[in-house]
Amino acid sequence: MQSNNRHSNPANPTPSPVEPTGFLTGIQLRPIVGGVVLDTISTIILFTAYYYLFIGQDLAAPGKEAEEAFAEYWNSSEGLVTSLILGSLGTMIGGFYAAYKAGTLEMKHGALVGIGAILLALIFQAMGSEREIPEWFMAVSMVAAIPSGALGGFLAEIFKNALRGGRARRAGGSSGRG
Repeated sequence: MQSNNRHSNPANPTPSPVEPTGFLTGIQLRPIVGGVVLDTISTIILFTAYYYLFIGQDLAAPGKEAEEAFAEYWNSSEGLVTSLILGSLGTMIGGFYAAYKAGTLEMKHGALVGIGAILLALIFQAMGSEREIPEWFMAVSMVAAIPSGALGGFLAEIFKNALRGGRARRAGGSSGRG
């Protein structure tokens, strides 16, 4: 009776061990750094656009300085929730970019953009900020950063697969039936 063992090798009688890949295996640093930079830029653009398009005129009451109205709004509960949503959207954009540029391990690249955003926020916090941000809000923002970046990576993977699937169908010209 013949053995159907695919690991049988007369030169090496023991099979090679199965080893897991490391957490950072396959990670590309350049797309992650680019994603963190894009996250920061897109968040600033989103905040500025939101402020000028939706709330700037309403808060600029007569006798109040614009900067005072700005700080008052962003410290209100409505401003904090808007800040959380816009910041998460910026992180999602950065995660999408990093994942799309990396081309592999999309969700992991996106999540690492979220970690980079957390580190950048901690650096900015340590340098000092003119406005006081509640600690609970900082905690919620940091908790939301990694899933936001991973969601951006997931969307990049879906986008990439949709593009590849559309091109394959157009190039092949057949539905796959005999």
